[in-house]
This record gives sequence, C-alpha cells and structure tokens, in this order.
Amino acid sequence: MDRAVMPLGIDSFEKVRSGGYYYVDKTGVIAELLRKTFEVNLITRPRRFGKTLAMDMMANFFDIRKDTGGLFTGLDIADRTALCAEWQNRWPVIFLTFKDVDDTGFENAWKKLMVCIADLCRQHTYLLESGKVDREDIVLFGKYQSMSADAVEIQNALYVLMRMMHAYYGKQVIVLLDEYDVPLAKANENGFYDEMLNLIRGLLNKTLKTNPFLKFAVVTGCLRIAKESIFTGTNNFVSDTISGERFNEYFGFTEKDVRKLLRDTGFEDHADEIKCWYDGYHFGNIDIYCPWDVLNHVNAIQDNPEISPKSYWEDTSHNGILRTFIEIANDGRRPELDVNDKFETLLAGGYVEEPIEENLSYDTLHSSESNLWSLLYLTGYLTRVSPAELPERTNSGDGKILLKIPNEEIRNLFRKTVKKWFEESVAVIDRSELFKAMWQGDEQKATEIISDLLFNTISYHDYKEDFYHAFVAGIFTGGGYIVKSNREQGYGRTDIVVRDRSHKRVLIIEAKHAADDKHLEAECRNAVAQIDSRRYADELKKGYRTVLCYGIAFFDKQCLVRRFDERHE
Repeated sequence: MDRAVMPLGIDSFEKVRSGGYYYVDKTGVIAELLRKTFEVNLITRPRRFGKTLAMDMMANFFDIRKDTGGLFTGLDIADRTALCAEWQNRWPVIFLTFKDVDDTGFENAWKKLMVCIADLCRQHTYLLESGKVDREDIVLFGKYQSMSADAVEIQNALYVLMRMMHAYYGKQVIVLLDEYDVPLAKANENGFYDEMLNLIRGLLNKTLKTNPFLKFAVVTGCLRIAKESIFTGTNNFVSDTISGERFNEYFGFTEKDVRKLLRDTGFEDHADEIKCWYDGYHFGNIDIYCPWDVLNHVNAIQDNPEISPKSYWEDTSHNGILRTFIEIANDGRRPELDVNDKFETLLAGGYVEEPIEENLSYDTLHSSESNLWSLLYLTGYLTRVSPAELPERTNSGDGKILLKIPNEEIRNLFRKTVKKWFEESVAVIDRSELFKAMWQGDEQKATEIISDLLFNTISYHDYKEDFYHAFVAGIFTGGGYIVKSNREQGYGRTDIVVRDRSHKRVLIIEAKHAADDKHLEAECRNAVAQIDSRRYADELKKGYRTVLCYGIAFFDKQCLVRRFDERHE
C-alpha cells in the first residue's frame, strides 16, 4: 500500500478520520461503556496509551450538536445500529481535558484552567440565545468566558454549564473529563499541591456528586487518587485500572492491532523487534503494546526500513519519576528504602514482588517504598508478570504482585537514568583520595575505593565491559581532568585516557570483565598486556612526563586494579 500517515500527536478524532490518518479502531469502547454504565466511570491508564483520542472520539459520537455518522463509517461501533440510534449525536456533551493545566506556579496553573473553561464556554455560546436559560446563569457564563470568575465561581463552572445545557435541550448531560490528575501531578512537583487540590476537588465534586443534570461521566487519568483526597462523598463512581478487566483492549494496541498495522504497511518482518521493544504490558488479562511507540516506530521505518528501535518515551515529559525514585532510594536519610538490589534484579530481566496500592494521593507518593513501586506500576514503568510467564508465583495470597520491566524501551530508559544519576552523584563526591591513589600508583587503595563506589551504585547486572567502561569514565569525569574514551591510540582503541595537563601526566585505563572472581588477576594482566602490545602509550609519551597504565578487572561488584608503568623524564 501507499505510505500510511500516522496520527502522531493528534488527539482529534475528527482530524484523524477526515484527514486520512491511519486509525486503529477503538470505537468498541463505547459499546463496552454503555453495556454497564455507572454514573461516574474513572478509567486510569499510563500516559501515551490513547486516553485523550478515545475521549475525543466519545465526544464526537455522543454530541447532540454534531452529525458524525460519516466519521464512524466502517468502524466497529457503526455495526451496532440499535445502539447508534439511541446514543449517536443524541446527547448534550461537555468534553474538557486538563492535560494543559500545568505550570511551575499556582497563579499560572490557575490561569490555564480558566483558559480551558473559557474555551469550553465559547463552544456553547448558542446557550445565550435561548430564552430557556436562567439569566443569573448567563451572567456567570459571561464571567467564565471573560476569565473574570473567582475561585468559588470556577468550582461551579461545569455545574452551571450543565444546568444551562439541561434547560436548553431538556436532557441530562454526558461529561467527559480527560487527564483530571495532570494539574495535581504538576502542583505536587512544584510545591502548590494543597491549593490545586482544593480547586480541582471543588470542581469535580460539584460536577459529579448528586448532580441532577448528569447523565453519566467518564473521567481519565494516570492515577486513581484516593477518594478521601479528591472524590470526597462521591459514592456513585466505579474505577477501572490496569489491574481490572474492563476496557483493556481499548487503551493501547493488542497483538491483533499491531499485526494488522504491520500487514497494512508491509512491515511484518519488523514484528519481533516491535514486540521486544514496545510490547510487554499486562492490563488485566490482556497483553498490550504502547501505541505511541508503535506508531512512532512504524512511521520511522517507513522512512528507513533499516532504522533501529529507540525510546520514544524518552522524548516526552514526566520521565522524572524514575529519577525521583532512584534519588529517594539512595538517600542516606531514608535507610528503610534500600531498593538498589531490586533495581538490579529488574534490569537483569527478573521480577520483584511488591504490594501495590492503587488508591494514592500525589502528596504521599514518596512516603513509603510500596507507594513508590505502585507509582512505577501505575505509570507504565513496570508491569505485572502474567500468569503464563510464571504460573507458580503469580498468586502470593498476601496482596503482593510480581512486577517486571515491560520491554526493552523501558529497560533502556532505566539504564540511562541510572547512568545519569550515577555520573551526577559521583560529581559531588570527594574523589581526591582515589585520584591521589591512581597518580601515586597505589593499586590497593584504588581497588578499595573503586570497589566501594561500585558497591554503592545500581549496576545493570548484565555486567558487560561497556557498563564497567562507563562506570570508570564516570568516576573521572568532572574531576578537573580531560577524560576521553574509546579514542584511537597506537594500534588499537583504548578504553579511557585521563589527562592532567598541568602536571604533564596521563592515565591509560583498560577495563576488563572477568568470568568469575578467580580470573580478576588474569584479566588485569590481559588488560595491561593489551596496552603494551598495542602501544597505546606511544603517542602520549610526547609532552607528558608520566604515563601510568592501569588494567582494571571486574566481576559483578568486585574490582581489582593493577598498574603497568610508562615513566619518561
């Protein structure tokens, strides 16, 4: 087929369908929603799993102001004629997304919320022309539209708009609230959580609690915030999380979806790499791919079929969750959070068993280790081990579940985050004793210090030489020296060169990975023999008085340093 146009970053269902973009049919979510509808339906999924597009699709389907039959032609929901006759374009709809209500300060975040509500009002100015609408509501409507309402009035905005729509149409209103917790997540990061919580709680409670104008509501977000924090007194809602059984095939791509996409684009030979990198999420009993990643990678291979997979999450915001977890876990003031070994197990492809709390509040996310694991699980950095993978261990009976890194993309993100954290952490550590030992040729002291540093970091547990190479380079980076790695020297490519120009001295370091602790000495000898035989030091003899050559061998978290000198006067 001709090149398929991927709807990257497009959350408008109308634009996707009318603009010729490739669309993976998720309209079945409407039928599932109506099959068993509660007054308030809270659906939580990680970011980049298609929540906003799904909500916009629902808005187009229900909205009484529109005629969207053409947009749904050929899709699953169009075959359900009786359902469409009763629901399609038959109901007043409010669709509001909170995804842009984020800022570093409360005043600006408040203004962004007011902009969202003002934009919503502009979509419904027809209400002002009706004699059915209460005059006092029209006055409030004007305040919302002109962004002159106060905090109390803003908390009543959706309720007032629903009352006006009910008066106009004589029908209850369907409310779709997208990414409701984004303002709270941003507020928590920037120190104004309580103010934003009071604002959002007031807005949602007035809209969702015992509201006679509400037909039903669908609310989406990343976390199911504890009822006592935000849904106080709201007893009319049911939540569907990634641990539940409903809606799972509609947020994210199933195996069937991905296979069809690859057939349609002619790239079925990329199925294995896409599965390795972007599959692995287990929502309920369904295996799910991250749709953002799949669409980005298929778009990339249409340009270059030889391109390698990459982390597309890395190009998005909110990856600070991982960094925060690592920093807290390695905070000496929180000794109870000793999770380095667990991180290493995960990076090795293993699993950890942890209790998961799905009723969280952003202000207590970092208060316990179980909350931190819950956050990583609910935001898509970890997933549940499926029964098929480990049937004998999936039901512990004590409320814990088995967690793993879902795929290579997220594992790669873990590694990069750990590497960056280590480099920045080492930069503020006093390494003067290590530098002194290395320049003085004190092998024993250098071995002790490097071993201690290695013990206190999170390793990748694949224990390849590139990990140890990066580890050693990171120790010297930022120490006042010129550090070069994998540079052409002599007849080969040496690992690390550390230059101290002010004292005209240089270190040449070759890192080796030993098969076991008994071979550390032998690998050190191999390293210095390689430096010697490939004449790495020859070029550096010019201008430098002292050239110190080191072989450093590693096994797991054990280290041995050996010196081979090239001294020139």
